[in-house]
Amino acid sequence: MITGNRPESVSKSYDMKVLYKVLSDQDCHRVHEESLSILENTGVRVETPAGRNILKSAGAVVDDGRKLVKFPRALVESSLKSITRDFTLSARRPGADLVFKDGMLDGGECILLPDGVAPTVLDSKTGERRKGTYEDWKAITRLTDVLDEIGMYWRIVEISDRGQDMGNYVDYVCSVFRNFSKHINDGPSSKERIPWFLEVIQTIFGTREDIRTNHPVSQVICPQSPLMIDRDYTETYLSLKGWNIPVHIMPMPLMGATAPGTMISTVVQGNCEVLAMICLLQANEPGVPIIYAPALAVINPKTGRLSDGSMEYSLMGVAATQMARYYRLPAESSAGGTDSHELDIQNAYEKAAMKLASHLAWPDILVGPGMLDGSMVSSLEQMFIDVEIFRLARQAHKGIDTSQKKWLTDVINEVGPGGNYLGETTTLESMLNGEWYLSDIGSHSSFEDWVAGGKKDILSQIREKIEQILDEYEPLTLGKDVEKELERISKKASENDFNK
Repeated sequence: MITGNRPESVSKSYDMKVLYKVLSDQDCHRVHEESLSILENTGVRVETPAGRNILKSAGAVVDDGRKLVKFPRALVESSLKSITRDFTLSARRPGADLVFKDGMLDGGECILLPDGVAPTVLDSKTGERRKGTYEDWKAITRLTDVLDEIGMYWRIVEISDRGQDMGNYVDYVCSVFRNFSKHINDGPSSKERIPWFLEVIQTIFGTREDIRTNHPVSQVICPQSPLMIDRDYTETYLSLKGWNIPVHIMPMPLMGATAPGTMISTVVQGNCEVLAMICLLQANEPGVPIIYAPALAVINPKTGRLSDGSMEYSLMGVAATQMARYYRLPAESSAGGTDSHELDIQNAYEKAAMKLASHLAWPDILVGPGMLDGSMVSSLEQMFIDVEIFRLARQAHKGIDTSQKKWLTDVINEVGPGGNYLGETTTLESMLNGEWYLSDIGSHSSFEDWVAGGKKDILSQIREKIEQILDEYEPLTLGKDVEKELERISKKASENDFNK
């Protein structure tokens, strides 16, 4: 359903914006109630002993022998109340902070978050697929730093030409902040990496209290499906207790495989997995900010593979956004993508269709630009195209401005029958003020002009723009003193590897 109504917590100035919904208010409430029943009666397998102990202390019913935890209704509801809903995901770049008020981005904004982590890239020069390198990572990270619609970092490319030792890890973390100036969604993947990660972010952002308050970094946690919480990665995050690092909770149930065979049941299971993790994280560190981020995906029944280019994926992303609004939590939606292996027509229609539905639900954060082939391949060109799709969807979301100054009845009367509006001041003002969305890529002139311009296709245009962006890129510097300290930390990490 398309509606002009927004949740009551949002200013009436946004009431006429287009909002796509797939669940009624009653449906959202039933998802919540069904989830409470499943959590209380069936429970969740919690692989981490530390997590089970935390939950037991909070009032959960724990069977250590079966690693099974059941969550009383009161525990789930008190955990939801405990979450901080007014907070900021800060950035080094002035004006790039993401300010959440009552669980929504201030001003009704929406930002893009690149998907992570593709093992391969589509080479812009050869068109061939290959493993990603550090230079690939740096190029796409810098491109996303420049594109204003992308408001947050997530490592989009697996770096295959660097080792996994601590020296390389610390160098990677330092490089993230050198090449991206907005909010960083990345964190340590093992307990051993925690002290090094914390030393780097304290060097850049200040004291522990500064980091607790300003949230310059956040982290993704992925409960496993169906109904499981893993040990190692979860315990790594639990060990960061006291730093108040916001969490994107992102289970990835696959409808028909690791989730039931209907969309609404997959929504329910994903909601259970988010709520169970909320209980654990709030018991561990009450008040820690939570981003509601389930990626409710789909298998292709013909192949058994993830179907990234399925409308069902997109529709469940809309449902996830609605459930986030139900809980007054920041909404992060995985928008669906494409199953295509290259930048072709299938890619274009799947991307446009999947993203328009999920974009018009207008979550706070949209995941996925820059990927193709089931999010296994990263592409500079795809990143640029996906941002353009978002710009078009944003124009659709804006709807039609019906404020008094837009009706122009006096202008219609003045120009009269047979007249022309090209010379009217109001026409120029509207062009400059966003009444039109005017793209600067693609062919929008006559056929003759296109031929005279060399018949450039859209990929050629995009590659030229990307090349120019990367050639002209100037990173937001960290400062000499910070760089000197980061070099010291990197050297110490490398020496630590050498002495093992």
